Amino acid sequence: MKKTFFSALAVICVQLGFSQTFMQGIGVVTYIQSAPGFTTSVTGGITYSPKVSFLETDNSSLSLGIPFSVGASGSYNYSSYGGENNSLAVMLDAPLILNFNVGAGSSKAAESRFGFFVGGGFGYHTSSYSADDIYGDSYSEKMAGFGPVGNLGIRIGVGQRSRNVEIRLSYMKTLDISASNIFGIGGVFNF
Repeated sequence: MKKTFFSALAVICVQLGFSQTFMQGIGVVTYIQSAPGFTTSVTGGITYSPKVSFLETDNSSLSLGIPFSVGASGSYNYSSYGGENNSLAVMLDAPLILNFNVGAGSSKAAESRFGFFVGGGFGYHTSSYSADDIYGDSYSEKMAGFGPVGNLGIRIGVGQRSRNVEIRLSYMKTLDISASNIFGIGGVFNF
């Protein structure tokens, strides 16, 4: 078992040395966050998506990327008991994802005008939520957690060379006490 694992790891390392491509993109993303006992919230942000493709063929590849998103989250609440409650927090989403890519965007050499990808990994997400106390007044709670992430999407080639537009759907389940469900939808222009 160990020999098989180390042999496979050696083959991957050799392939990484011979066929790897750095690609990047920028875009927008919207997250829908829900957790038991909290109000479902929607947060938007900007995404920078760097990735390294390896094990490339003419029309497919594996890639390792960090589609890093930053935005603002928070709420304004007023209660007769506590007065105003403003909470503005930074939303941060940083998953490390291994994707299987086919067609457009799988490598800089891919000539296809359409492609797709699917993958998974592990990520970190922080944001804020709104909840109601026992008196019915709203308050905000910050959430930060790690958890498994899955994503899938399509890419449509635009312009020349390897430029494409990517539409991505993602899901993350945090392993912290909030047990948050984080759904994402975003668009990225890869250049």
